[in-house]
Amino acid sequence: MAMVVACVLTGSLTLLPLSRSVGQDAADFAQQRISTAVPVVAEDCDLLESAVRPSSADGNAIKTIKARKVPKLVVGIDQNSYGWGYRNPLTKELEGFDIDLVRAIAEEIFGDPDAVTYRAVTTGQRVDALNGREGKDGSVDLVVRTMSISCERKKQVLFSDAYFETGLQVLAPKGSAITGYDRSLKDKRVCSATGSSADAKLKTESYGAQRVLVPNQLDCLVRLQLGMADAIMTDNSLAAGLMAQDPAIERAGAQLPKEYYGVAAMKDNTDLIARVNKVLRDYSAGGDNSRWTQSYRKWLAKGLPGLTGPPKAG
Repeated sequence: MAMVVACVLTGSLTLLPLSRSVGQDAADFAQQRISTAVPVVAEDCDLLESAVRPSSADGNAIKTIKARKVPKLVVGIDQNSYGWGYRNPLTKELEGFDIDLVRAIAEEIFGDPDAVTYRAVTTGQRVDALNGREGKDGSVDLVVRTMSISCERKKQVLFSDAYFETGLQVLAPKGSAITGYDRSLKDKRVCSATGSSADAKLKTESYGAQRVLVPNQLDCLVRLQLGMADAIMTDNSLAAGLMAQDPAIERAGAQLPKEYYGVAAMKDNTDLIARVNKVLRDYSAGGDNSRWTQSYRKWLAKGLPGLTGPPKAG
């Protein structure tokens, strides 16, 4: 079956199941660099648990945020990932699992889930946006954007506890000879987002594939539909959203070993991550009635069935 060609729109993101995709919206950042004297907890490489314990205390970072002329949390998000962070074409509002979490964090800090300034960042901009290297108007307080925790990234940013489990996955058109992350990729054009875990994996071992790099994983779907790529490599959690938009693609092979998403902040902002960890603890409390589970059922359960809660250490 021929794949549906995506319609690339400008100005707003439109994601319609089975037929339409969009390119990246331009992001207009507002400079909100936060600097505190709170010491960083010693580095470790636990991918599930943060080095910072949950706390409701306001430290230097949170006090600075609250003291702004317009006291809002500035958060780097995705508006191109169906089910995670995307702009509803009917309401024009940002929606998704990550957006629900951002609102819960804002509610905890300000008592108002709408006390957020959203900044669209590409996959490759996430670390730089936190560390103020995105130009004059480049900084955000937090990144909540399907960001996998890794030892390398932990050298650059401070992560929360893990809030979602995923793993890399190859996607290909139905009927393709590609069988997964293996030698069937030889001489194939495999698309991934710059700065992503998939990009790092393909750099390590490409199996002879030709790497195609784009700003966001949704751009890979466009290239696949236009015949400019033969396969996509992305997180399995994001793959579900791509398949929901185009029934002509499917998972090829098994998911690669587990990875975990975390909320990221500047290394010094330990009090901010401590507050995020408190939110995550409360967010997952209550089992089937937890806010985590309610959000999962609303946005992700159809494409990622069987999950009962966030990953746990031990």
